[in-house]
Amino acid sequence: MGIAKRAKHLGEMAEGKAKEITGKVLGDTRLERKGKADQAKERVKQAVARGKRSLKH
Repeated sequence: MGIAKRAKHLGEMAEGKAKEITGKVLGDTRLERKGKADQAKERVKQAVARGKRSLKH
């Protein structure tokens, strides 16, 4: 995964964290869960990319 994709994934994780925190502050459990789900999705994408890189070498 290139630097641009890594930066994009980190940005999306930050966006998910912002949603989670906003949901907690506002008491909106749906928004909080959406933020946590977004973060988990990005962690999976990063793990897949790490796996691909390890198989290449």
